[in-house]
Amino acid sequence: MAAAAAAGPLRDVAIVAFGQSDHTRTSDEHSEVEMLMPVLHEVLQQTGLRTSDIGFTCSGSSDYLAGRAFSFTMALDGVGAWPPISESHVEMDGAWALYEAWVKILTGEVDTALVYSYGKSSPGSVRDVLTRQLDPYYVAPLWPDSVALAALQAQALIDAGETDEAALAGVAARSRDLALTNSHAQVPGARGQGDYLVRPLRTGDVPPVSDGAAAVILAAGDRARELCERPAWIRGMDHRIEAHSLGVRDLTDSPSTRLAAEKAGVFHLPVDTAELHAPYTSQEVVLRKALKLGDEVAVNPSGGPLAANPVMAAGLIRLGEAAARIHRGESERALAHATSGPCLQQNLVAVLEGEARG
Repeated sequence: MAAAAAAGPLRDVAIVAFGQSDHTRTSDEHSEVEMLMPVLHEVLQQTGLRTSDIGFTCSGSSDYLAGRAFSFTMALDGVGAWPPISESHVEMDGAWALYEAWVKILTGEVDTALVYSYGKSSPGSVRDVLTRQLDPYYVAPLWPDSVALAALQAQALIDAGETDEAALAGVAARSRDLALTNSHAQVPGARGQGDYLVRPLRTGDVPPVSDGAAAVILAAGDRARELCERPAWIRGMDHRIEAHSLGVRDLTDSPSTRLAAEKAGVFHLPVDTAELHAPYTSQEVVLRKALKLGDEVAVNPSGGPLAANPVMAAGLIRLGEAAARIHRGESERALAHATSGPCLQQNLVAVLEGEARG
């Protein structure tokens, strides 16, 4: 279905609304439901829809992050599950929930979908929590945390001559300067790179620990045009995965991102915007190469995950930010990317377009 849909969608589907929370270092005073509800209300208000008008609802979150099983069922209190709704959940970033909803609409089963995701990283050590993504037999028992693994990738890039610490500092400064125009960003404005966390990565190369939520609404065809003045049409979307074992991968490249981009149609026409889910400065280097992005492309104009990185929502935010630029008329053809797992293990790529002007 993924390849067929990316090559020639059965229906035109668009992102017609996007909302996100103000991302913060901690949100102890709010539960996941309290954090999520204003975002859900925002996207419904943008379209004038009610919960009963939504054909399908899909969410993305992590029980490991929440610290309890089936945690997503509690978040349904924020959606309203009575009268009964058609609902699904992915134990992934919300970008993959959007993929499921997109496929659902392509089948013709529904015309509208609500997608949301959320994550609270502040209650525990997210660096340790993310070790549970690793190979459970050979790697996870060693407890290499997410920053240490990203540092391996950064060092591999430096050793290969593809970047250096000064260039990585430039990525961080550019991203956080761009975040000054993003009212939801947690870390706006360039700052010093700070001390080493794990060489060669300094504090400035690493994303902030963030609590946050995001939501989008999808709609098909003329319904999308009724709900949004300038819909962001999904022209293609695909996701691919690397080998689980880091030892058999070339960490300086991302063939899964390149393949997903090919299947999504990224290389058919130039893009003017790219929202990349690159939590570490070194990962932007890898993604730019895999996606063949030149200096003429506006990369992470929102500030990207270096400015706010709510785990399980940061990928959906990349899709939402790209769509919002099309809604505002600031982009004609945008690329959105989401990742999951260590060192860009899983990658999703989408192409969004606005309708031709005139």
